[in-house]
Amino acid sequence: RNPHYPPEVCTRVCLLNFCITPTGLEDQLLGVVVAKERPDLEEDKARLIVAGAENARRLKETEDQILRVLSSSQGNILDDGEAVEILQAAKKLSDEIAAKQKDAERTEAAIDRARTGYAPIAAHASVLFFCVEKLASIDPMYQYSLAYFFSLFNRSIDESPKAQAVPKRLELLRDHFTFFLYTNVCRSLFEKDKLL
Repeated sequence: RNPHYPPEVCTRVCLLNFCITPTGLEDQLLGVVVAKERPDLEEDKARLIVAGAENARRLKETEDQILRVLSSSQGNILDDGEAVEILQAAKKLSDEIAAKQKDAERTEAAIDRARTGYAPIAAHASVLFFCVEKLASIDPMYQYSLAYFFSLFNRSIDESPKAQAVPKRLELLRDHFTFFLYTNVCRSLFEKDKLL
């Protein structure tokens, strides 16, 4: 989130946002468009991330348990029945988690392939944001926030004509968003700069 300062502070300082890069913005926009167009993919991706974190936590607990058993074991570890049972359970759990991780990797690859179908609109919108951002070099009043840009992008996704085929949908969305952004930016330009 951007920091909020009173107007008297904003007039005396120049706020710089070092967080946004074209690639980072493109990833964020891709997430937005896929969440709107294919919410099932975004839900699956979020579920995979949570499952991966849970599996990593369970593996860490198992490793800690093995280390505890090994450090407390005295003599031959194969003679300690409890240690052998814990090691066998750990091996079984490790195999289960490895199988789940392989399934998750295949599912994630399929999701990423589907998501990349929407990458052209994210790249286009990212380029447009940085073009609009350059307007501030003409006049300091022409500064548009990222939140404003995202709100226009979301409205454009909702209001643009729908199509079943992804390439056609992307074409309609690109045309609608470009014109929508253009009209909103033009509305805020000073008369002296409208010829640019």
